[in-house]
Amino acid sequence: MSVTGKPRILLADDHPALLAETVRLLGQAYTVVGTVANGLELLEAAKRLAPDVVVLDISMPVLDGFEAARRLKRTGCSSKLIFLTVWEDADYAREAMNLGADAYVVKSRLATDLLPAISEALSKQHFVSPNLVL
Repeated sequence: MSVTGKPRILLADDHPALLAETVRLLGQAYTVVGTVANGLELLEAAKRLAPDVVVLDISMPVLDGFEAARRLKRTGCSSKLIFLTVWEDADYAREAMNLGADAYVVKSRLATDLLPAISEALSKQHFVSPNLVL
């Protein structure tokens, strides 16, 4: 938690416009402690910043989100992991959850699903965008 008591969030996506929209959406409820554009930067930032939540894309350069999640879990990272992706595919969602993700949100539902997904993850629950059937 930040000094304000708000959960601290690290965002990882290689699309600057989406990062900006996500920061705006998180607004007053959360503290965004950083944004990165690839999986390798994510690993470094997560170690340095120790966020409560990591919101990451699957398709990123240098190191994709699935491999970044594997490595984060392997290093003992306790951050909640929320995938935010264009992949509206139940197989991808299952893979993310098998890697230890707490939530899987499709980008087409960013405005409706990300805040509930973060809330569920912080409450030790799981969330998957409801348009996916697992």
